[in-house]
Amino acid sequence: MCRDFLWLAGTCLAALAVLLHCSASCAIESRADEPAPGDFAAAARVLEAAVVDGAFPGCVATVGNAEGPLWTRAFGHSADDGKQAAAEDTIYDLASLTKVVGTNAVVACLVRDGKMALDDPLEKFVPEFVEAGEVAHRAARRRVTIEHLLTHSSGLPAGRPLYKTASTYKNVLAEAARTKLAATPGEKMVYSDLGFMLLGEAAARAGGRPLLELERSLVFEPLGMRNTLRRPGAELLSRIAPTERVAGSLPDDRKFVHGVVHDENARAAEGLTGHAGLFSTAADVGRFAQEWLRALDGKGDVWPRELAKKFVTRRELPKGSSRALGWDTPSGRSSSGTKMPKAFGHTGFTGTSVWIDPQRRIYVVLLTNRVHPTRANQKIHAVRRDFADAAVGQGLGAGD
Repeated sequence: MCRDFLWLAGTCLAALAVLLHCSASCAIESRADEPAPGDFAAAARVLEAAVVDGAFPGCVATVGNAEGPLWTRAFGHSADDGKQAAAEDTIYDLASLTKVVGTNAVVACLVRDGKMALDDPLEKFVPEFVEAGEVAHRAARRRVTIEHLLTHSSGLPAGRPLYKTASTYKNVLAEAARTKLAATPGEKMVYSDLGFMLLGEAAARAGGRPLLELERSLVFEPLGMRNTLRRPGAELLSRIAPTERVAGSLPDDRKFVHGVVHDENARAAEGLTGHAGLFSTAADVGRFAQEWLRALDGKGDVWPRELAKKFVTRRELPKGSSRALGWDTPSGRSSSGTKMPKAFGHTGFTGTSVWIDPQRRIYVVLLTNRVHPTRANQKIHAVRRDFADAAVGQGLGAGD
């Protein structure tokens, strides 16, 4: 009887195992076309296709949340000669991501520490901005505040080719300070490199040290961003993706801008300006984005929650502007795609971008050198949107 019982029990267990296997197989088959949690195959396909299409020679992407990265991958090559594959530790010229990763982050620290206030006039830190203006225009220049610079509503124009007449940081800054206002402060939103050049110097003077030292001590070191820097040394050249072809315009007649900042005004200013000049990896930019999510959760190591919320919220200066403090927010056909309407982020001319969504609690980083070999290549715009949508749409259901 005991043997019969054991035989019967064994038979039942075997049948149960077969049933469970069949059920699992059926469930897997029924979900074959659906992404599994953490499956970024669609995002990978977007970037693979972009490389084949020539949107850029290569790229590194990372997606993560407040706890850290969920997916990181390199695609293509560092240059169009196809000799060196892009790697997860490839270093890219951040271009205008410098504005948020460097300058804006430092300003937030200085506001946190009481060394700078949003309503402080620029004149408080850079008095030559007013002194250099025509007497009739000085009253308007005195009204330009730190908040105006952060929201690109200072009245300064977008830019000027300062590199044509200046070749040092001191001289580039002096030229920027002499720039005439094109509008009344607070009246228009005009994305201005000139404004962030002056903001970077204002931050340096408020903090009592050059901007690159403040970036390192206040932001990069606390966050473990060991591969984020200005003016990288020759020992890093093999890891840096080259940018544009400009034969004859650089020392030793190199064929491409490589290891020095791509932006001409930043290059003339020795890579020290607040609008461009930083180099970094996708992992480091991801750490930076992760810290903003942590700060918004009240768990940040650098910025307190209320300050973080203030910096990422639209200021409506002027009314209808998409700009927060330093950051942009989605509007129209934004590079954030269609699935992160509550995000904040920024892009860089060389083909870089970061978008952070506090609603879904995720970040999406894409670093490329789309200006290699030429800035005429504009395919990056569609790729950014498609990549953001694919990355957010796979396995990250929060907020759906």
